[in-house]
Formats: sequence, structure tokens, C-alpha cells
Amino acid sequence: MRSPEESEPGRRHGWSDEEVDRIISGLLRCGLLISAAVAFIGGLIFLLRHGGETASYRIFHSEPRSYREIARILAESARFRGRGFIMAGLILLVATPVMRVAFSVVAFIRQRDGVYVAVTLLVLGILLFSVFWLGLR
Repeated sequence: MRSPEESEPGRRHGWSDEEVDRIISGLLRCGLLISAAVAFIGGLIFLLRHGGETASYRIFHSEPRSYREIARILAESARFRGRGFIMAGLILLVATPVMRVAFSVVAFIRQRDGVYVAVTLLVLGILLFSVFWLGLR
């Protein structure tokens, strides 16, 4: 007996394009909402702790080293430091489209579309290189 996918002419294997679009839009929406919530919580924590301080613009101070590495950002977030939460929210925001591309690889594999799998893996590789190699310098 043939499966419903095999009996329908023109039907692709795996998820339909509409299903993939629905999943991707949900992924992007959730990523945006979660990253915004984390950054917002960080902003609240930061304002509660430092809202009364006067800013000095005479000398530029870059972010401390603890906010330049993912492990340290997560450690600062675990200590409920506002800047740590804000930076974690930004990391989640950047990770959201990367996860979208990673999901697209899975979707194209399920649809058995080799050309798009290859192209999407190339894009994913470039994104990961940019985030991890260039971002850590």
C-alpha cells in the first residue's frame, strides 16, 4: 500500500512549504520575544541598581572583558547582573536567525532537496564562522 505522500502527484516528501513557513515564523517570533524579554529584564535590573548614578562622558570606558565572551556573559546573568542579561538578550537575538537557517537545513533534508541542503549548509557555515570566529576577536 502506498503512503498518502506517494499517492498525491507533485507532493514533496517531508513538510510542505506552508508547514515550514509556519514553523519558521513561530521560531522567529519566539526568538524575538524571548530575547526582548531577557534584555528587558536586564534593563530593569540595571536601572534598579544603577539608575541613580550620574553618567560621566568625559572618558570613554568600553564594556568590561566579562561582557565579551559568551561564558562570562552567562555567568554575569546567573549573578543577576543587568548588563549580563542585556548581553544575553542580544546573543539570543543574534542566535534566532542562525537557528532559522539551521532549521531550514533540517526542512530541506526532510523534503529531499539536495541543492537547497547544500546551499543552506554553506550559509549556515558562513553564519557560524562569522559569529564564533570573527565575533571572538
